[in-house]
Amino acid sequence: MTYWALNAWFLAVVAVVALLAVVRLDRRRASGSRSAGLTAGTWLLAVGGGLVVLLLMTALFDNIMIGIGLVGYDPELISGAFIGIAPLEDFAYAIAAAVLLPSLWVLLERRTPAPVSPSPSQEDPA
Repeated sequence: MTYWALNAWFLAVVAVVALLAVVRLDRRRASGSRSAGLTAGTWLLAVGGGLVVLLLMTALFDNIMIGIGLVGYDPELISGAFIGIAPLEDFAYAIAAAVLLPSLWVLLERRTPAPVSPSPSQEDPA
């Protein structure tokens, strides 16, 4: 199995989870609930900004790690496209992390129930 074939499997899962997160944010906006002002648009902008930073860091550090011999790739399993000496396939991990973690944050967010006023029997008899 090539690195691209492996990447396709987990990037497909990441894409589904991200889509679910965007749908949840859109439904939350439609229902009038604005949790900390987060909308699908601001979420996408934040994920995109984080992705740019993470891809730049990946390009720098992957090239260093490959250059010093810490990591190597089977030439038969890579596409032959490189950024520096890092195979393009290696950037899929950064994309997955930058998209999956914020998506899970949205999907696993705890919903805070509305405060409940005490019943008359629970109030202090002052």
